[in-house]
Amino acid sequence: MRAYDPDLTPPWKKQAAVPEVPAEPDLVVEEAGTGFCGAVVRCEAGTVTLEDRFGKHRVFPLVPRGFLLEGRPVTLVRPAAAGPVRPARTASGSVAVPGARARVARAGRIYVEGRHDAELVERVWGDDLRIEGVVVEYLEGVDDLPAIVRDFRPGPDARLGVLVDHLVPGSKEARIAASVTDPHVLVVGHPYVDVWQAVKPSALGIPAWPAVPRGQDWKSGVCRALGWPGNTGAAWRHILGRVRSYKDLEPELLGRVEELIDWVTAPPRG
Repeated sequence: MRAYDPDLTPPWKKQAAVPEVPAEPDLVVEEAGTGFCGAVVRCEAGTVTLEDRFGKHRVFPLVPRGFLLEGRPVTLVRPAAAGPVRPARTASGSVAVPGARARVARAGRIYVEGRHDAELVERVWGDDLRIEGVVVEYLEGVDDLPAIVRDFRPGPDARLGVLVDHLVPGSKEARIAASVTDPHVLVVGHPYVDVWQAVKPSALGIPAWPAVPRGQDWKSGVCRALGWPGNTGAAWRHILGRVRSYKDLEPELLGRVEELIDWVTAPPRG
């Protein structure tokens, strides 16, 4: 007697298998039916709770093919039972220190060019900076750098670190940075025209940052190319809301900020 497959669905009507993904905390997914996008904050028997960038929570059932991860269908499943407790991490990846108080501010400072840059640094490294007692200040433009260094009066116990946008050979930023020769000042930068580009496209659900022709305002051009409203302030809030940790940032920015923190917190040389 022939054995028959109990599933009588015609092959052309069967859906392709999709991967099962554990609903780990902070995993960002989109619910397929409603388009609600958020990070996993809780997973219980049969349900998962997502939090969107505005802090709104919604509960969804754990059904097959119920979610999109980076645009692809997945089936969320409850994570396996927790193993040994691991140390909690800050957004920068450092080991968290529960209950630690902010240290009294050091004499040294980090200056960051651009308000969005400063907000991004606070988003990812804020906990670390408070524990280390490092104050981050906003540098409105790199043209002001020589005057800031002169007024700050850096020294062995008061080092100054500076993060500059678009620090590439031959640029105006590179020429100004090279003019700062004080041994207690470290000027570093990322290669991007704007710090928006330091956020990985995958964190925003886009394939890549669009190319904007020379002569056009870069931020406005990006909004047009992506079909976002022309309000660049709102666009930045959307971008910043998608940054959960250092994993959402490009290494060209990560390395430079870590370098500045190490510079400012290093003990004076004897």
